Amino acid sequence: MSALLSRYKFAFTPQEIILIVITMIWGGTFLAVHHAMSVSGPFFFVGVRFATAALLLGAVSWRSLRGISWQEIKAGALIGAAIGCGYGLQTYGMQTITSSKSAFLTALYVPLVPLLQWLFLGRLPGLMSWIGVALAFAGLMLLAGPEGDSLSLGAGELATLLSTVAIAAEIILISASAGKVDIKRVTVVQLGFASLLAFILMVPNGETLPPFSPYLLFSTVGLGIASAVIQVTMNWAQRSVSPTRATVIYAGEPVWAGIVGRIAGERLPGAALLGGALIVLGVLISELKLKRNQKAKDQPSPDDVKVN
Repeated sequence: MSALLSRYKFAFTPQEIILIVITMIWGGTFLAVHHAMSVSGPFFFVGVRFATAALLLGAVSWRSLRGISWQEIKAGALIGAAIGCGYGLQTYGMQTITSSKSAFLTALYVPLVPLLQWLFLGRLPGLMSWIGVALAFAGLMLLAGPEGDSLSLGAGELATLLSTVAIAAEIILISASAGKVDIKRVTVVQLGFASLLAFILMVPNGETLPPFSPYLLFSTVGLGIASAVIQVTMNWAQRSVSPTRATVIYAGEPVWAGIVGRIAGERLPGAALLGGALIVLGVLISELKLKRNQKAKDQPSPDDVKVN
């Protein structure tokens, strides 16, 4: 194994490094969302969160909005629908199921991304990418396995399963429009559309406006800023990072959520630590595949293999 690894130089592009940082922020928002459900309904919270993000991003990029095109509106609306459904249904499900079961079910978006990529974009991932995704998914199961011996499918479980399809679709749609639209304009549209959809879903869910609370205000503003940063960065970085590669990086979200939880007083069991190690291995395996492709193409000496 050491001889094999010595033939390759594992490196991440700047876009991938930034996606890793964004994934850390993403994982750190879990506790805030979890506590916010004690003071707000799920769809109202998601709606206010993304409305805040849209307003903040629109305020700093309003000049560029003048040149918005129909293609950018269409792309933003589709991505926004996926975001609104994904976050809304996941938050809805957490009202009736445990956070560990929610995390386990949400993890199903990992193998869904290469499948949807194959079905709708015609891009079949290579063998090493599939192995990397499989390892990351196995790690997620160990990291956030459900409690108990069986998996019941109540309203919360079904809502969370549907959210995984929306999350996978979001990643695919972002990659499909990457390089064809203005990042700032399409991000404002997708955040605004996600907010609008979440507010609409309040009606069938029977939600009413929650009473004002300082925590609700601070959490929506804070998560709104985080959402704006996350969405802009995803749109920018996935112009050069493949959907499968991005998915493996995003699979580290529960690891960072677990670290934040540990700081807050939670303790990870041994199986969860093993799951985190498998996720890291999945990233390395995916990176190894890139090195092998580059070597086959250029045929340099083993010590000179690099990734652009």
